[in-house]
Amino acid sequence: MDRFHELLLDVWREACRHIEIERSVPTIARILAQRMPIHQLVVLAFDGRRAEVEVRAGLRVSPHAGSMLRTLKSTEHRRLLSWARSGEIWKHGDGQSADALRPLLLFQPDMDGGEWLAGPLRNERGPIGALLLRSHPIEGFEPLHAEMLQSLCEPFSAALENDRRVHEINALREAAEADKRSALSRLGRVELNDGIIGADGGLKPVLERVALVARTDIPVLLLGETGTGKEVIARAIHEHSPRREGPFIRVNCGAIPPDLIDSELFGHERGAFTGAASTRHGWFERADGGTLLLDEVGELPLAAQVRLLRVLQEHAFERVGGERPIRVDVRIVAATHRNLAEMVQNGRFREDLWYRITGMPMILPPLRERHEDIPALVEHFAGRAARHFGLIRQRPSADDLHLLTAYHWPGNVRELGAVIDRAAILGDGERLEIAKALGVMPNAAMKPLALAAQPSQSNTLSPSADVASLDAAMRRHIEGALTATHGRVEGPHGAANLLLINPHTLRARMRKLGIDWKRFRSEA
Repeated sequence: MDRFHELLLDVWREACRHIEIERSVPTIARILAQRMPIHQLVVLAFDGRRAEVEVRAGLRVSPHAGSMLRTLKSTEHRRLLSWARSGEIWKHGDGQSADALRPLLLFQPDMDGGEWLAGPLRNERGPIGALLLRSHPIEGFEPLHAEMLQSLCEPFSAALENDRRVHEINALREAAEADKRSALSRLGRVELNDGIIGADGGLKPVLERVALVARTDIPVLLLGETGTGKEVIARAIHEHSPRREGPFIRVNCGAIPPDLIDSELFGHERGAFTGAASTRHGWFERADGGTLLLDEVGELPLAAQVRLLRVLQEHAFERVGGERPIRVDVRIVAATHRNLAEMVQNGRFREDLWYRITGMPMILPPLRERHEDIPALVEHFAGRAARHFGLIRQRPSADDLHLLTAYHWPGNVRELGAVIDRAAILGDGERLEIAKALGVMPNAAMKPLALAAQPSQSNTLSPSADVASLDAAMRRHIEGALTATHGRVEGPHGAANLLLINPHTLRARMRKLGIDWKRFRSEA
């Protein structure tokens, strides 16, 4: 093996030794100095999206070489990329490609003496940068040195590509951390592993199932009304799974424009369509090794459902405009408040996709069925409101909890959080104005209490009677309201309004207790 091949092998070894190119360049420069009169070495990186050139690594350039950026004019950018695609080596002073390379030399603070050699760095997609060598002021480069630079461009291209990928991963990690902080802010938590409110109450059956499925990779479908905490349960599945160190990505399928769904989910190649100035990684690639939450999956159009089904079946996809399959290892958690079974019957959701994502269905109970969790939730949201608005933390009174428990909560936990925020602001840090936040008049709020204190004569217990069961007390209370409203259930003068309860909930309790409203209507 001749000396040049030994030198090239040493350069390859060093280029592959470190992921960050700035750590490889000093050693490589010393290796090259054995055969070439090198005084300065610079590695430049191209950013095609912004038409920028950056000094990624260099010797004798600047102590802050990595921060040196220059945005090129459109003509400069075109000439530079044209030269880089040609693959030709440029030597300063011979007039060849002078216009194309002149922008690169503007990075150098010291241009006195010496000659320059430049070679393009490329990957399979095109130009990614350039390697610049400067000779000693009293020496120059020979034709042999230009041939050597041609061979050196390959290991430097590999090193720069590795460096670019590291920077991209770091950027994705920072974006994931920003998403995590945003999610924590929305959930009112300090850490993701904070305990879930309701774990020992209304959510206990759900979390028992979470513990069973978390250690597997079976797809999970979360069903429940809006605001019931589907994202919280999805994160719990991720945090208790072997993928906890991987990314957790949430995608709101209903918020993506239909013509961009494929690009958002699966990414696109540069030039795939108008405006695709660079390659974009889709959500599936970003979630590789982790969990992808497809929120509002029922909003996906049928065309996107076909591609999603293929990914779930084959664990591979192609970017928009791409030609090679990309394999991913992603755990899918889907969530929706829609009735997917009914959508399947109506032809608005693919039956085969329905079976694929329903590996383990979980139904999250609405808040009106979790009354035992309301006090703890109110405490949690009151503390969050105090932190957000800079107020003194206030706790709800017994009357406040009575009002909150009697409310129907169509918006579930999300609505409860909004009500507590509103109550904290209305109370100005001195109290929680729950009644005002719910829009309940004080007199109306007291009606159920007054009615309970003055039951009808027919339902009054004798002093010697035993204490009645809860069902019996509730039956008398509802019958007293029906008597006062002459059997009317709904409307402003109905029993539901008097009891501060949703009419549907009241009718369900009347059926359970065997109360016939018609009997009270006939007495009017």
